[in-house]
Amino acid sequence: MMMPSIFGENLFDDDWMDFPFAHDFWGGKNPLYGKRAKNMMKTDIREHDDGYEIDIDLPGFKKDEINVELDDGYLTISAEKSLDKDEEKKHGRYIRRERYAGAMQRSFYVGDALTQEDIKAKYEHGILKLSVPKKEAQAVESSSHIAIEG
Repeated sequence: MMMPSIFGENLFDDDWMDFPFAHDFWGGKNPLYGKRAKNMMKTDIREHDDGYEIDIDLPGFKKDEINVELDDGYLTISAEKSLDKDEEKKHGRYIRRERYAGAMQRSFYVGDALTQEDIKAKYEHGILKLSVPKKEAQAVESSSHIAIEG
């Protein structure tokens, strides 16, 4: 019987994942992030005449925990967060832990014509904002790290 979830964002429990087609069709569960994988790095992409704006939710991360790179036409955004080691010294026992600790990554193909100088990145209020121009294909040098403003 399917019941509303009290603690998660799903209205129904995860029993539907037992159907044979569910893992291929819906993508299954990510073994690293579990059933909360769909909530990680939510992304909005807007197209304009001259380029694209990408907004990625990364709440709770600091700018130095986020890395943006362009390599072989792929824009890769990665973020890594670890829990504070001083928390072990605090008294008490956790009943529930929902804050994220670990690494996540997402990639988008943006084309071989772009260089790291073409892409602008800004991190404010838990949202990474990337500005990616539209550009015709040309010969490009090898790419590297993209600096994040903010």
